[in-house]
Amino acid sequence: MEIKNRIARRVAQELHDGDIVNLGAGLPTLVAQYLPDNIDVLFHSENGILGLCDNSFGIQDPDLTNAAGQPCSIIQGGATFDSAFSFALIRGGHLDACILGGLEVDQHGNFANWMIPEKMKPGMGGAMDLVAGTKNVIVAMEHCTKAGKAKIVRQCQFPLTAEKCVSTIVTELAVFRFIDGQLTLVEHAADTDIETIKVCTEAEFVVADELRKIP
Repeated sequence: MEIKNRIARRVAQELHDGDIVNLGAGLPTLVAQYLPDNIDVLFHSENGILGLCDNSFGIQDPDLTNAAGQPCSIIQGGATFDSAFSFALIRGGHLDACILGGLEVDQHGNFANWMIPEKMKPGMGGAMDLVAGTKNVIVAMEHCTKAGKAKIVRQCQFPLTAEKCVSTIVTELAVFRFIDGQLTLVEHAADTDIETIKVCTEAEFVVADELRKIP
């Protein structure tokens, strides 16, 4: 859980004052806990909430859940609406960013997050609409699988959610951005180095001239 919180804390720093941001299921829901005090962000949930927040804040409602069916809260002045309206917001390009978990991202920006062949299929959900209709697609995921296999790969092997859609990848080891179509390492964790990241990353990438440590 500490790894997931570490990733969520760094993802929260990607957000800007006034953003409307969709939080995907799983790890992305933790991001609301780490939002800096000096910015105001509206969190969106695809099942029909604008003003989603961490359970520690807002109006508690036992009948209110996020897109993953987990209990959640809504800020004072937040709104609820049906799925048709929610997806109109997504498809209309009204979200500034979406934060999604991932199974694989490849060096071309292709993204897979909804199905592992021969395993139970939870369904696509809203991911395909989100990556197509959102300006900034942030993938928040652990750098490797539980078996130690790279999740940032040369080419996705799982069924794709979408092609060439990812803007930023945040893991516990590194932050990558797609700059002019090139996967670029821009930050690394203080307790790791470039060689370790190369060992854990199958994809080819370049290192930014001003490589920084993750704050």
